[in-house]
Amino acid sequence: MNTSISEHEDSPEQDDAVIGRALVVSLAVFLAIGTILAIATGVYMVSAAPPAPPAPAQIAIAGKREASVAAIPNVPLTDVTAESGIAYSHTSGAYGEKLLPETMGGGVAVLDYDNDGDADLLFVNSTIWPWKLAAGDAKPTLALYANDGKGKFSDVTKDVGLAISLYGMGAAVGDYDGDGWSDLFLTAVGPNRLLKNEQGKFVDVTEAAGVAGADDAWSTGCTWFDYNRDGRLDLFVCNYVKWSRELDVSQGFTLTGNERAYGPPLSFEGTLCYLYRNDGEGKFSDVSQAAGIQVFNSQQPEKKIPAGKSLGVVPFDLDGDGWQDLVVANDTVQNFVFHNQKDGKFAEIGSQAGIAFGSDGSARGAMGIDIGRPRNSPAVAVVIGNFANEPTSFFVSQGDPRRLVFEDESVSNGLGPQSRLELKFGVFFFDYDLDGRLDVLAANGHLEEEINKVVPSQHYKQPPQLFWNAGAGEATEFVRVPADKVGQQFSQPIVGRGAAYADFDGDGDLDVVLTQCGGTARLFRNDQQLGRHWIRVKLKGRGANPEAQGTILRLHSGGVIQERVVSPTHGYLSQSELTVTFGLGQSSAIDKLEIHWPDGAKQEIAAPKADQLLLISQPDEAQAESDKS
Repeated sequence: MNTSISEHEDSPEQDDAVIGRALVVSLAVFLAIGTILAIATGVYMVSAAPPAPPAPAQIAIAGKREASVAAIPNVPLTDVTAESGIAYSHTSGAYGEKLLPETMGGGVAVLDYDNDGDADLLFVNSTIWPWKLAAGDAKPTLALYANDGKGKFSDVTKDVGLAISLYGMGAAVGDYDGDGWSDLFLTAVGPNRLLKNEQGKFVDVTEAAGVAGADDAWSTGCTWFDYNRDGRLDLFVCNYVKWSRELDVSQGFTLTGNERAYGPPLSFEGTLCYLYRNDGEGKFSDVSQAAGIQVFNSQQPEKKIPAGKSLGVVPFDLDGDGWQDLVVANDTVQNFVFHNQKDGKFAEIGSQAGIAFGSDGSARGAMGIDIGRPRNSPAVAVVIGNFANEPTSFFVSQGDPRRLVFEDESVSNGLGPQSRLELKFGVFFFDYDLDGRLDVLAANGHLEEEINKVVPSQHYKQPPQLFWNAGAGEATEFVRVPADKVGQQFSQPIVGRGAAYADFDGDGDLDVVLTQCGGTARLFRNDQQLGRHWIRVKLKGRGANPEAQGTILRLHSGGVIQERVVSPTHGYLSQSELTVTFGLGQSSAIDKLEIHWPDGAKQEIAAPKADQLLLISQPDEAQAESDKS
């Protein structure tokens, strides 16, 4: 796999000189390269004959910037898929007709379905297209693997009622009915599903709940969150494009002029997302229109043309007002920022906030998304994985976060140039080396198996990427971790799509699971031996939200404040664990842990001990200090 950052550099490795040159290219130069490469990307060639290749650009290099001098830690991520007992492979349904859903893959969800305290795994499968399904063919289904607490898994799919076949995409984990058992919402091409967890067995309650969506919709990313602060988890669902088999095959998408190719999302109409309000007693109301999350093309407002092509979503209180907002990653159209107005409505402010478009002012092919505070400061960062030859976006709030003004700093912090070549799907923040700073992981892979025939720098299978957070004070803030520091097994090319993290083996550090489109899932055990300290926190909330989703945790240690939000929604079509992990580095001293519960109550734990899983239940109102705004 070529991991160079220019199509004119086909070396399989990025040496320090190449990275150094790339990081100092000015913004205008960077955009010029991106434009040329986008034109050359074969997957977007849809004419009857391929256009002539553009002449190589004559671009002067601005000079060399010094790379980070900090030493990248040695943290092997070891492939333990086979020994763990996981034997899942995704079915895309591809048979040669090149239908767009076949390229998207399926997500993975971490959940504790049986309440035994460990992280189980659900894989969301697609299926064989109904018109290709022969009599007697076995239909692919979801796959649920139960964890024994030490990283060994067993397939319990049939036992728990999840041998369900659908053209699945993503999942959201949340206890929507407040009974203490994590439920599942599944997105699909076609009707979605809501599966109620009845003490370890799942029952389909979609129809009664009213959350199936339209029969012809194509839903993707989704999340549970309490947008109106009534204590119950509501549901947001991304929809991608208006699609049907007939519409897809009627368009003459080609890769080389005569060979059928997967079409770009640009060739399909946009759609509208769903927002379902949880009314209690298992019932939901579609409040999408009333809540203001339906976005139409502003250029032709009278035609009411849906503007979204949504794949990823993350809930996050961007301005710290106590109300959760939403950021939505859109493919080839502007990203959305839904600012919570505290009255049941949202205002879409993506353009004003500076998150709608890339640093060049154009929409990008956005897939996965995550939000956090990787600098351990008030600054909020939104990371978004984009298409091949587009840098990963890294939008950072400027000044007072309450202003909701962001700038894309992916060039200046090094993440953009080092990630530009790859086609990124699953991206998320996590502290893989327990140094107290959030790092970035990306699962990569192209859409076209034959892409290398027309674009030599592109490959169908691409290695996942791990970017170490060296610190904001370093010349290069995010540094790509080479294979000799993360392991050759992790660095093998795959057709990456979904990604999630959890401490699967109970040793305190975070392991990783990746899914492939049309291929096997891979589980990587974190084998760090750095002697660093940590603390993990699992919360139990009161009332209708026993998982305490939306809770903000702030850990004070050595003059540094780390912040995490209890939410499983990170990346692309996937869900990570609800338990929160803080790395402490070489120090084991913790000053205090602040807990800001979703109802506004504040709790403080003085000097908790390091290197433990801390279980905390929300105190009753008489014990808690009210912090409501």
